[in-house]
Amino acid sequence: MRPLRYSINVTLDGCCHHEAGLPPDEESMRYWTAELERADALLFGRVIYEMMASAWRKPATGTWPDWMDEWQIPFAEAIDRAKEYVVSSTLSGVDWNAELVRGLGQAVQRLKQESGEGLWVGGVTLPLALADLGLIDEYEFLVQPVLAGHGPTLLAGLRERIQLEPVDRHALRSGAVAQRYRPTRVTA
Repeated sequence: MRPLRYSINVTLDGCCHHEAGLPPDEESMRYWTAELERADALLFGRVIYEMMASAWRKPATGTWPDWMDEWQIPFAEAIDRAKEYVVSSTLSGVDWNAELVRGLGQAVQRLKQESGEGLWVGGVTLPLALADLGLIDEYEFLVQPVLAGHGPTLLAGLRERIQLEPVDRHALRSGAVAQRYRPTRVTA
């Protein structure tokens, strides 16, 4: 069974808008590249799928765009070649190494039961639904030393409290701290 890992950048005050934290730098991009490479496949909702495809899909020319710095290319290549599953009830089709997934709980449970290193999920809406269903096996937050003061917040609307135990912690030179947790399993 492969674990489902939820990873996201988040500010100190819980904002998880992709532009709220520090701009990506070489060290953070190396970190996220390594995390993507720990997964057999990526799990996206429609919004994150469309955002990632527009930013990180290799152009038809086969050449990365001029706006991309050399240190961003390994991340771009990792995400571009990854297998993606897209959970959506509104899309009629997907491309870019992707497969459309209908439904949520049973479909994701089937993906988790396949052999492999793991599934990676990012974003806001889909991870909230997955957390509510108890399907996330590991939470990873790259906590940015920023107070955003507004924007979507991490797991806002979670139905029940989830107790977590720390697994790993890694400080980046920027002041951001990667923190990894697993849900504690309560035994009766």
